Amino acid sequence: MRREERRGRTYDGIILDPPKYGRGPKKEIWQLDQGLDELLTLTRSLLSPDPLFVILTVYAVRLSFIAVGQTLSQKLSGLGGVLDWGEMTIPETARNIDLPTAVYARWSSH
Repeated sequence: MRREERRGRTYDGIILDPPKYGRGPKKEIWQLDQGLDELLTLTRSLLSPDPLFVILTVYAVRLSFIAVGQTLSQKLSGLGGVLDWGEMTIPETARNIDLPTAVYARWSSH
């Protein structure tokens, strides 16, 4: 995302599905709980003047959907539009329960 920012590129929509943990090409460590703020700051800088959407999914159980949604809301402040967030689940019909898998936050200009 930093490279895209340096190149001056912008996008009408961005889908984010960051890993919980990763290593960069120079062996730098990236952790979701420490890198999410910068990731969303870069996301904002890469949005076109008339953006359509941002979708963020997080598979790190330590972050609540409220925290993820509010963080995205703060980063996209001033854009208007509609923001919603929640928990992604898979239904287990045998026990009639929903198994939590991830959280999401979604912003749309409409």
